[in-house]
Amino acid sequence: MISELHPFELSYSSAVKLQTDLASSIVCADTPVEVKLIAGIDVSVGRQGSTGRSAVVVMSYPSLEIVAESIHEGTATMPYIPGLLSFRELPLILPALEKLDVEPDLFMVDGQGIAHPRRLGIASHLGLIVGKPSIGCAKSRLCGEHQELGPDIGNGCALTDRKEIIGRVLRTRAGTKPIFVSVGHMISLETAVDWVLKLNIGYRLPEPVRQAHLAAGRKTAGVYGNHSRSKILER
Repeated sequence: MISELHPFELSYSSAVKLQTDLASSIVCADTPVEVKLIAGIDVSVGRQGSTGRSAVVVMSYPSLEIVAESIHEGTATMPYIPGLLSFRELPLILPALEKLDVEPDLFMVDGQGIAHPRRLGIASHLGLIVGKPSIGCAKSRLCGEHQELGPDIGNGCALTDRKEIIGRVLRTRAGTKPIFVSVGHMISLETAVDWVLKLNIGYRLPEPVRQAHLAAGRKTAGVYGNHSRSKILER
């Protein structure tokens, strides 16, 4: 499932150039796939900025039952640099994915897809590595502009940058800030938004990403360490 596209320990200029080169390979169109397993992915990094904890939570669709969870704790070797999040967090995410004994059909990442200055946020970067459809579900905007959003669930508007639509600002819960949905890879923006809404069960984040967010934030460092668990379903 995982393709070794490149090393991650790169200089700033090399990482920026690589993003620009990889962005040309992103597919912003639907790829025919029967989605039965959806992976939500998130990473939590400690206040000191060194120890990180990635979580991959796989849920069945449409039941939204958790069928697998994989945790990896390690050192985040690159400091936080806006626009280069994937080089900091993917080295923590990929070991968690490697421990899964199920293969997700769709990946949803707490982060940007193409709603990125060089059109290669972490969800797009991951999509290229796993070769599967991926969606960016970010809690904040990295780039682009948008109009005021209505207060009701489902209200949305285009996120644009340099006259290009790069995502959709979407209200997923009344009384809370919107989320920023964008294409990761091998999916259209319309389908990405549709999945986010279908997986909304009353919280701000779609359920697979919310579960990954909870798992990444659990205070189990040094207690449970790196682990994975799964409940295999007939597919």
